[in-house]
Amino acid sequence: MTESRNRGWVVTFAGVGINLALGILYTWSMIKGAIEKDFGWGAAQLNDPYALCCLVFAFTMILAGRCQDRFGPRLTASVGGLLVGAGLILISQSDDYTVWLVGFGVLVGAGIGFGYSAATPPALKWFPPARTGMIAGLVVAGFGLAPVYLSPLSRYLLNRYGLQQSMAIFGAAFAVIVCGLAQLLRNPPAGFLAAATSRTAPAPPAAPGATPAQVLQSPGFYVLWAIFFIGAGAGLMVISSVSGMAKKSMGDAAFVAVAVMAIGNAAGRIGAGLLSDRIGRRWTLILVLLCQAALMLVAIPVTRSTDTAPLTVVAVATLIGFNYGANLSLFPAFAKDLWGLKAFGLNYGILFTAWGVGGFVLSRLQQTLAATSGGSYASSFLTACALLVAGALLALTIKPPRSTGS
Repeated sequence: MTESRNRGWVVTFAGVGINLALGILYTWSMIKGAIEKDFGWGAAQLNDPYALCCLVFAFTMILAGRCQDRFGPRLTASVGGLLVGAGLILISQSDDYTVWLVGFGVLVGAGIGFGYSAATPPALKWFPPARTGMIAGLVVAGFGLAPVYLSPLSRYLLNRYGLQQSMAIFGAAFAVIVCGLAQLLRNPPAGFLAAATSRTAPAPPAAPGATPAQVLQSPGFYVLWAIFFIGAGAGLMVISSVSGMAKKSMGDAAFVAVAVMAIGNAAGRIGAGLLSDRIGRRWTLILVLLCQAALMLVAIPVTRSTDTAPLTVVAVATLIGFNYGANLSLFPAFAKDLWGLKAFGLNYGILFTAWGVGGFVLSRLQQTLAATSGGSYASSFLTACALLVAGALLALTIKPPRSTGS
């Protein structure tokens, strides 16, 4: 049993490490600033590679989830590392808008999808149902935490080597790191049953394995999809522009807001996972959505003024990151609770399309609204607030997952 527990933690932290490398997506606000300065793209185009990356990432999760279920996490994550490396090296050779759409939007997006889809499922399989929220939150926290080191590192590389050479460095490094850590990922042996520990409350039996066809026939799936679209999209529209928002009051130190927001993002994944193990996924989700809606209203005067204290900007960004990050631990936990682990990779991949569509639609909408309103973020925040309140109302209709006992 000790050996099994140790193996479970090795797999968990390998997943955290893979996600730490793949989290370059959350530094887009800094990359975008360099593109605007060096490449001369139109204002409405600046978020397009990022928005496409979110979309491709999400839909690749379906194929990658199938690959993970059938061929295992090691191969799947290795493919992800190679695709991310290839995409970053490709964009390092060009300033062309179309090349960046292909390199960052398609190749990096697909690579993140393969790597991300392989990190969480094997970790969940080594632990009992009562720890689902905690383990899911811990693994995906790596993705959210990545900007803590990538933001200052990106700033250093961009200042020293420029945008294109920086992308080449990241491409080579991430390919090696992800492929190396992938070799530590392993599913438990057939028939393995994780025993409950004295520190976790007893949980009802895990949900039976549902096929993707059964999941798609369930009305609850579409409710979850819509809420995930709203919760993820509202957070991503802020994350994609947080550096630009912070520059008004923080100047060249705006990268600090990106890094600290990442801490909130990661903390939200772990915190919401732990809380949902205690009070249930549904009530945790409703709390997260309502808090995020309130923060969108608070953010309007904060980003409008040039005299806002930097500490206030950082605090608001951190709290928005916390609530956004909560979605990334709650929804895989919902997927396991409701549909089991037999086809978890594919089932969660289908649900995860909501994250990509939300990121694509709302980040594109935010950039368009900002471009047509002289750089103001007010209309974007008001739109997000209304959607988040609607999401909280929808969440009231979710049937409590059996494995949480809520």
